[in-house]
This record gives sequence, C-alpha cells and structure tokens, in this order.
Amino acid sequence: MPQAYCMKCRKKVEIKDAKQTTLKNKRPAVQGVCSTCGTKVFRIGKS
Repeated sequence: MPQAYCMKCRKKVEIKDAKQTTLKNKRPAVQGVCSTCGTKVFRIGKS
C-alpha cells in the first residue's frame, strides 16, 4: 500500500482508493484518501 503524509492527522498514513496520475511536467504521482480521517492526500513519485 502506498503511503502519504496527511496534513490533518499530521502523520504518514496509508492511501485508500489510490489512483495513479501524471502531473503537467510528466512526473508520476499518487492521489487518494486518508485511511484515518478521509482527507485528500497526494504523493509525488511512483508508489
């Protein structure tokens, strides 16, 4: 499972419903929802 830093929980959390995306500059990223509080989380780079 990919992990990202949640700004609301202030800790690294598992990404729920993770989706691979590509930024405008062609870099890979992962976007999803915090498994604890449900806030959107985002991580740049492959995971």
